[in-house]
Amino acid sequence: MQARLESPAFTLPGAMDAMIALSKSVAHGDVPRQTLELVNLRASQINGCAVCVDMHSRALKKLGETDERIFAIAAWREAPYYTAAERAAFALAEAETRVADRTDPVPDDVWNEAARHYGEAALSSLVLSIGVVNLWNRLNAATKQPSGAWTAQYV
Repeated sequence: MQARLESPAFTLPGAMDAMIALSKSVAHGDVPRQTLELVNLRASQINGCAVCVDMHSRALKKLGETDERIFAIAAWREAPYYTAAERAAFALAEAETRVADRTDPVPDDVWNEAARHYGEAALSSLVLSIGVVNLWNRLNAATKQPSGAWTAQYV
């Protein structure tokens, strides 16, 4: 597979710096890094972004995450490996990623369950992280960025 174009984040001056700054800001929301990486992995699976699926899976392995939790994220509702707080974050990620799939993109029950487990700063971190990974997914999908071992340098 060959990319149609180098990633716009690399091409336009300042774009990559802005994307990295946004990505780093989510660390201030008091959400465990593993949870953020699992959320990013799940959104990337939904969007079919091979680059981000590869990158976030590698990041999770580097953080010491188990294979079971990485492999089962696509079926998190049926898998026994996740906490209630993580499940709330995954539901929020799926809703925010699939905004066009329903008339109420992020239903109150999804939001309220996430709010039950996370405070304002953590919710802000989750919402921003989900938004950023969706932007990366869209850039990579539009330009057909291939995945590969090169992603390890960004983990």
